[in-house]
Amino acid sequence: MDVDGWGDGESPFGGAATGANPTDRAKSGTKRSVLGDGRGIPIGIVIDGANRHDMKLTEATLESQRIVPDKEHIDLLFNLCLDKGYDYQEVRDILERWGYVGHIPPRDERKRVIHDIENYKARRWTVERIHSWMNRFRRLLIRWEKKAENYLAMIHLSFACITIRAIRVFG
Repeated sequence: MDVDGWGDGESPFGGAATGANPTDRAKSGTKRSVLGDGRGIPIGIVIDGANRHDMKLTEATLESQRIVPDKEHIDLLFNLCLDKGYDYQEVRDILERWGYVGHIPPRDERKRVIHDIENYKARRWTVERIHSWMNRFRRLLIRWEKKAENYLAMIHLSFACITIRAIRVFG
């Protein structure tokens, strides 16, 4: 599973769930925090203003998933790969409450030990692939909807298309 916060940069009509994008001359933008499984199938999303820090969306992103584990998987621990923006104790506490094992690279590069682990495979690419697939829907690349609910509905529609395509390809 994977979580990512990513802003689309532009939001011409603004409205709810937009904010000044710190990386794009303070233009209004929307951050999309996506939760996906190991194959890159999206299972949850939260949108907020582009100026919102990734770690503040962790709990809401986990709550947005619509998957209920079956009885035989309730006691299992699940892995969650996150980027450096989530390297906070508050995020680790949230993941522990939700029953996830968090894989978060340290913000301080000197603490990085990933290269020392034999056969280590990075899993961040799965959520980046979800964002890439979402951006193929022109309607999502630039947010034209004034209402956050309409934009979120378009994202959910794209998730349905992405899931159908991924199941056809990956089985």
